Amino acid sequence: MCDARIRHSAPLFGAQDAENPRSWRGSLPVKKQGKKGKELEHTDRIGTDRIGKLLFEFSIPAIIGMLVNAIYNIVDRIYVGQGVNPLGIAGITIVMPVMMILQASSMLIGIGANSLFSIRLGEGRRDQVEKIMGHAFALLFLVPGVVIVFLFMFMDNIIRLLGASEAVFPFAKTYLRIILYGGFFSAMGPGINHFIRSDGHPRTSMLTQIIGAVINIILDPIFIFSFGWGIAGAAWATILSQFISFAWVIYYFNSKHTKLRFRVKEMRLKAKLTLDILAIGFAPFAMQLAMSFVNVLMNRQLSVYGGDVAVAAMGIAYSILIVIFMPLMGLNQGAQPIIGYNFGAKKFDRVRKTYKWGVVFATAFVVIGFIIVEFFPAPLIGIFTADKAGLFDVGVRCLRISVLMLPALGFQIITSNYFQAVGKPLQSTLLSLSRQILFYIPLLFVFPGMWGLNGVFFAMPAADLLATLASAVVMGVELKRLNALIRGA
Repeated sequence: MCDARIRHSAPLFGAQDAENPRSWRGSLPVKKQGKKGKELEHTDRIGTDRIGKLLFEFSIPAIIGMLVNAIYNIVDRIYVGQGVNPLGIAGITIVMPVMMILQASSMLIGIGANSLFSIRLGEGRRDQVEKIMGHAFALLFLVPGVVIVFLFMFMDNIIRLLGASEAVFPFAKTYLRIILYGGFFSAMGPGINHFIRSDGHPRTSMLTQIIGAVINIILDPIFIFSFGWGIAGAAWATILSQFISFAWVIYYFNSKHTKLRFRVKEMRLKAKLTLDILAIGFAPFAMQLAMSFVNVLMNRQLSVYGGDVAVAAMGIAYSILIVIFMPLMGLNQGAQPIIGYNFGAKKFDRVRKTYKWGVVFATAFVVIGFIIVEFFPAPLIGIFTADKAGLFDVGVRCLRISVLMLPALGFQIITSNYFQAVGKPLQSTLLSLSRQILFYIPLLFVFPGMWGLNGVFFAMPAADLLATLASAVVMGVELKRLNALIRGA
């Protein structure tokens, strides 16, 4: 049903240009412009169509894909929690910062290159497109490779440094070792997938994420229960699903459905373009690294004030919260090419409208999530575990406290993404790191001293509040500048 609907509603891939097969086009449906019947290139629609329509068209597939992608983090915990024991959940939670570092390397390159890709299209510099893609491919191979080798060399020490107790250590090591076997695929697949969306194929990009998640769902119970592999089965299911997603994106860029190619000659790294990609991608990279570091500190504080049960409870809460945050990430991915293209084309009024619509939609998402969590925390926690060793009660308390400032986070996240989309890494990095580094880390040490385990939980919403206030100040200055550019246009 779903596949049939996609095929009939729009082409899965871009239509071919019969008159000029060498020309590059995106994938959105071709329209005629004016009485002369001049064809409007697909990506040029980003500079002319209604903002609300474009944001909906680009964001909905990304949101669906990100929601499905969240299943990677949820399914393993559900099956491990119900089929292994709470220590298995704690083990996955302990090594999550390491997995976030791999994700960070993918975001550094994939998001940085994708933002530059969209800006260059808006500027009309299409000769730069495949150069950006080639550099991204080479960097997605090199950077995660260095990270993976380092992690393998010091795995035991890293797991202990992350705060694993003797009881949790075997679960954490088993899971992490297998995940690292597929580390290249977990970094390269999502990194390359950004280009499918910027090529004008949001639905195909969504399918990349859906394919991996569905395979993960199928393999998890087979490996964990039927084969009796336990937590190792959860890890094998994850990396196999990531490999298949990677194979899908490689197929797309070697198919007849797009003119774009990853060409070897464009993979020879040049300093300026490499630095441009890394500079723009540094904000999400730094934020992900900061989140990884913060997770280490948080897990250690949870272990000190609540033991392995508290660590497992936060792991469950994180799995639920990621379902709420993923639509925001999808909205960001949908808004990014629209903001970047129009900023490059100097259509600043459309940039401002896209940002404002993004804030409205993001706030709606998080408010709905806040209401669901606050009113139905017990059923949500119950999906992952019965009342084992007090885990259920601690999980409910952790979840309800963690989301107290959730309604404000839509604005904060969209604002940080705006600066990334327009190629301003300094502001984007500042706002991204303010929540994780400037505010959250000090509060992780101050609040528990006053309120114990509840203090660890309350540190998160307090940091969210302070980061939102900082974002309001920085964006206020930016909107004044943007308004001046609009008046001067």
